[in-house]
Amino acid sequence: MNRLFGKGKPKEPGPSITDVISGVDQRAEGVEKKINALENDLRKFRDQMSKMREGPAKNAVKQKALRILKQKKMYEGQLENLRGQSFNMEQANFAHQALKDTQVTVVAMRDGMKEMKKEFKKINIDDIDDVQDELADMLEQADEVQEALGRTYNTVEVDEDELAAELDALGDEMALDDDQSYLDNVLNAPEAPSTKPEAAAAAIGNKGTKDTVPVDEFGLPQLK
Repeated sequence: MNRLFGKGKPKEPGPSITDVISGVDQRAEGVEKKINALENDLRKFRDQMSKMREGPAKNAVKQKALRILKQKKMYEGQLENLRGQSFNMEQANFAHQALKDTQVTVVAMRDGMKEMKKEFKKINIDDIDDVQDELADMLEQADEVQEALGRTYNTVEVDEDELAAELDALGDEMALDDDQSYLDNVLNAPEAPSTKPEAAAAAIGNKGTKDTVPVDEFGLPQLK
């Protein structure tokens, strides 16, 4: 059959939605450039009419401006339609990409679950319990070894009552050490004289009698 009628040509894939969006955006940019050019022409005609007097010449310029304004309105409608088409296709493209990403995520999750099931089959919960029990026994034995290593030998036996009595006596000694009542006598002691004995005796002799009595270096009357 293929020899008689020939083999049909393979169907070429159509443009992607991204290519279509790009084409629409380019068309919109072209229309926008035309609108800008028409706006410049309208600005020139408007300036020209502002300097002209009423008459046939000004009316002719006004008619040209009206035709350009109609073209501008037409292009603005086309530009709005193109922008709307581009926006709608972008939304559709976004939804399509989101669905593809969701599909990839679901496949990855399904494959991950399969791998987890395979790994769980290799694990026996009874083996884990046995390992935990053996670990607990080993830790208990390690504690016993440490306790045995820290055991003391040939220690002197001490009576608990004697230790308590010694502790009470130690507290009494500390209380005596903290007693500072002996400082009260020191604080209440009379102050030392601020003058020398010779000066004090001389002052007394000058005040008491007219005849002064000679005194020694300690302030006592000298023996004749």
